[in-house]
Amino acid sequence: MSRTSKAVLGLSVVLTAAAVAGVHLEQRREQQRLRDGVIRDIERQNRKKENIRLLGDQIILTEQLEAEREKTLLAKDLKKH
Repeated sequence: MSRTSKAVLGLSVVLTAAAVAGVHLEQRREQQRLRDGVIRDIERQNRKKENIRLLGDQIILTEQLEAEREKTLLAKDLKKH
């Protein structure tokens, strides 16, 4: 084989190996992004459940506060009369 043929063959081998390695690295990055996405989704669902629970608590507290205010206003009205 001539020097040129050997050089072209060597360059082809190096470029092919680099391309294969690059594809494998990209696949690993993509897999990690997918895993991270699943973890983020689970965290988001947990935050949503917690927010819904807190909203329910706030609704109950608001209803209790409104009932107390109404009682207070009725008591004040009865004292005036």
